[in-house]
Formats: sequence, C-alpha cells, structure tokens
Amino acid sequence: MRPSVVVSSLVAAVVGFGSTLALVIAAAAAVGATTQQTASMVTAVCLAKAAEALFLSWWTRMPVITAWSTPGAALLGASTGFTMADAVGAFIGAALLLMLTGLMRPLTRLVSMIPSSVASGMLAGIVVAFVMGAARAVGMDAILVLPLLLAFFVLRLFNPALSVLAVLVGGAVLAFALGRVGSLPAFELSTLVWTSPDFSLTAFIGLAVPLYLVTMASQNLAGIAVLRAAGYNPPTGLLIGTTGFVSLLSAPFNALTTNLAAISAAICTDPDAHPDAGKRWLTGPFYALWYVVFAIFGASLVALFDVLPQSLILLVAGVGLLAPLTNALGLAMADPTERVPAIVAFSVTASGLTIGGVGAAFWGLVAGLFVLVLDRLAARRRKRR
Repeated sequence: MRPSVVVSSLVAAVVGFGSTLALVIAAAAAVGATTQQTASMVTAVCLAKAAEALFLSWWTRMPVITAWSTPGAALLGASTGFTMADAVGAFIGAALLLMLTGLMRPLTRLVSMIPSSVASGMLAGIVVAFVMGAARAVGMDAILVLPLLLAFFVLRLFNPALSVLAVLVGGAVLAFALGRVGSLPAFELSTLVWTSPDFSLTAFIGLAVPLYLVTMASQNLAGIAVLRAAGYNPPTGLLIGTTGFVSLLSAPFNALTTNLAAISAAICTDPDAHPDAGKRWLTGPFYALWYVVFAIFGASLVALFDVLPQSLILLVAGVGLLAPLTNALGLAMADPTERVPAIVAFSVTASGLTIGGVGAAFWGLVAGLFVLVLDRLAARRRKRR
C-alpha cells in the first residue's frame, strides 16, 4: 500500500466526474428530467461506478475503473422528442444488450467488426453540437467565457486531463465574482428517485441501440485496450457483463449506462499509481470510495449547477468533448478508402435527422455502413477487371 494509490484514484475520480458532470446534466435536461431526477441520475451513476470498480478490481486483481458513458450522455443530450421515462427504458435496453454481449463473445466480436471510421464518424456527429455550443457561449457572455477559453487552451498544454476541471472551478468563481450567480443553494443529502420506464420500439432503436453501440465501441473496447496495454489480460465477458448488470439495476433510478473507463483507467494503470502491477488493483477500492462521497453530495452539486450561468454550462460541456471529437475525427479520416462512409455517418448524425421517431445517430450509422458496403463492392469489381 502506497500513498500514490490513494492519490491516483482521487485524480482519476475527480477528472472523470468534474470534466463531464455538465454534460450529464445537459443530457438529463434534454429529456425533461426534473431537478430531483437529475440529482438521482448523478447519485445512482456514482453508486453504480463505485460498486463496479470495487467488485471488479477485487475479483480480477486488476485496476478496473468504470465511468458513465460520455458519448452516451452526448447522444442523450442531442436527442429530441423523448421523456425521462423513455430514457430509462432505453437505459434498460442498453444494459440488457451489454449483459448479452458479456455472455456471448460473438457479439463482442460483431461490434468490434464495425469499422472504426464509421463508428467514429457517428460519434463525432453526436458530440460536435456540444463543441459548437462552446463557441456559441462566447456570444452569450463574452466577458465570462473568453477568459475561460484562453485559460483552457493554455492549461491543456501542461495538463490536458485537469484543464476542463480547472475551467469548471475557475468559471464558477469568476461567474460569482461577476454577479452571474444567484443565491447559492442550501446543502442537501442525495436521494434516489424511481422512474417507471416506458418501452417503445422507437426509443429502443433511436436511443438504446445507439447508446449500446457508442458505449461498446468508444468506451468498453477502449477500456479493454487500456488494460491490455498495461500488461493485464482482462476477462472481457465478465467486465462488460457486470457493467451491464449494474446498469440494469441502477437504470430505474434515472442512471445513465456505465461502462469501462479509458482515460481514468490510464491514470490508475500507470506505474505512477504503484510500481508493482500486481498491486495497482488497490486503486479500484479507493476509486469506489471517492464516488461514494460524490454520490452523497450529488444533489447539492446538481443544485449548484442550476444556479450557474447557461453559458458556463455550455462552455464546460463543449471543451470537455473537444478531445473526444478530435480523436473521433482523426479515426474517421485515418483510412483514405473509408473517408466517404465516415463523413456520411458524421453528416447524417450531426444533421439531427429523425425518421419515424428514430434519432439521427442510428440513421448515421446505417447510412455510413451502407455507403461502406457499396464502396467495398465497387472495389471488388474493379479488382476482378
């Protein structure tokens, strides 16, 4: 046991929580969640992550770190026409698909067969609206936003992981100093709120399936890759199936789907956490402890976000997704032969297209795969000639 274990777990928890909390709150607002439902979402997700990290790290003796689905939150935030009850039904559907994937290895391989270019194009189309929202925030309140943007781009040169958190904390202080914040909310302990799910084919296809796909392609597979890069041999089925099961239990309390982490996991799998790879699993229980603390204060944090300026929320959500957007666009354009399908997936998803109540993320993926199949068939015909 070393102090570095505690410090690494704390840094991973703070970075994962603080840098994307604004996005999760924006996602809840998009489906009409009440303040109580939003607080329950944050609380339930924190408890889910704590349970997953504690159990999986102890069981596997690996530093298994979990997170809420950042692209899933972006997908929810970009959706239209759905209620919180629809979202809960979609969370349950995505959780069942994750459990099924954990039990059936062919499903994991099937998802991994989706070209990263098309999947990344879809993901980029989901998050680009939030990054553009950060630019729009300048027009809403330039005095508040411009100094924070400058600070973000300077700080990311030294510590990209903490730069978003610095903007959030510094922005709250600056907003208060400029008189942009009303009366501060009173402290309150978090509570869980049950929401009965609404199940519909539209919500399943438009929310659950895209949520499952982006969670698998952008989070779970990346999380497995981080563990393997650190020299571990993770039991893929167990990890994915467990996060799906816990997500199923937490979904009725408005909890967004949880999954394996990548960035936070990289902090805890690094030798700086512990020089002995066999002891780094100890970061998992401490990571769980920090998220129990976050769960206790979840209601107060949501109430605090409610009194912050909308321009600040847009800014934090936008800069928090700048790195995922950059990475997604880079992967989408990496293979010259798949650039057109990737751009099609990106464009259709970013358009906000809705057909039959089914959202743009699903149609973006379908359109990208369709064009990809056509391109590959044409390429085969040219080779035969």
